Amino acid sequence: MEITDEDIIKVRPSLGTTSLRILAAGAIILFLYYAAGVVITLLLSILLAYFLDPAVEMMERGGAPRTIGAMVVVLILIFALAAVGYGMWSRTANFADNWPKYSAVLRQATSALEGKINGFEGQLTQEQGAKPAAPPAQEPGMIHGLILRAVGSLYELVLEVTFVPFLVFFMLAGKRDVWHTTLRLFPASRRTQVKETLDDLRLVLRDFLAGMCILTLIVIAASSIFFWAIGLEYPVLLGIVSGLLNMVPYIGVVLSWLPAFFLALTKFATIGWFLLIAGALLGIHILALNLIAPHIVGKRVQLNAVAITIALLFWGWLWGGMGLLLAIPLTAVLRVVCDHTESLKPFGRWLSA
Repeated sequence: MEITDEDIIKVRPSLGTTSLRILAAGAIILFLYYAAGVVITLLLSILLAYFLDPAVEMMERGGAPRTIGAMVVVLILIFALAAVGYGMWSRTANFADNWPKYSAVLRQATSALEGKINGFEGQLTQEQGAKPAAPPAQEPGMIHGLILRAVGSLYELVLEVTFVPFLVFFMLAGKRDVWHTTLRLFPASRRTQVKETLDDLRLVLRDFLAGMCILTLIVIAASSIFFWAIGLEYPVLLGIVSGLLNMVPYIGVVLSWLPAFFLALTKFATIGWFLLIAGALLGIHILALNLIAPHIVGKRVQLNAVAITIALLFWGWLWGGMGLLLAIPLTAVLRVVCDHTESLKPFGRWLSA
């Protein structure tokens, strides 16, 4: 089959379009990486506004102006978070006072593990007849990078704590203006489709946030009761950590073992207790995610396991811990947009459970 000049002309525009899409995707990823603080602050504000909007609407139906309702709801949220933060701070401070006891046990366990590893390496070196390699010196650049990363994380935290309450208030108070202004950004022929997409997004995010809050409280209660039953110190603090990590699928359950294992080092000497802790936490998280979550969250957040895993890897790599927390709602938003866009419906079906 002979390739004509017309075939080459048809291929060139498609290659150019693909290159432009790849460049645009790269530019978007760079922007999300370097503007992480601003983007995460905006996303958290949007999620909280969707979550708190039903309370504002209820107060508005009761006769209160929407601005007053938004202010009351945001103030209640601030006081609730402050109370939870104070409770966690007091428990964390109590734990810090007892840190010497735990640090001694941790150093002892670390030294024993390091001795076994060094003995194993020495045995391999003798068998191979080679000299043991000197440990690599830590480069100053690595320390400098860690310091810069810590400063950047602190800046993002201050940015979120400072701006999120104001953004949530403005979004709640000016919901109708923001809604109509957003619709005017699109041509009149597409406004109905955009309105349906935004309505679906509101329902998905509201169901997800409400369901995850209830699920997190259930996991916190069950984990705290278990830690109290086996006699671990700070059971409520450990339960809160377990509940928060439950918001990160798959890897959250494994991460929830580590704080409990650390405190268990001072109380238990046999491996059976550690297996019990791992098995109990695994059971609590699996029951919560597979039996309780489908009934609480509902069927609106429909994502398959492969899509969730890829989302966790991508957003975790891009934004760290906050990326892991935001991975599922962001992917759910992407699925809704794909479901309402004709050219992207196959990709939406691939994301769906």
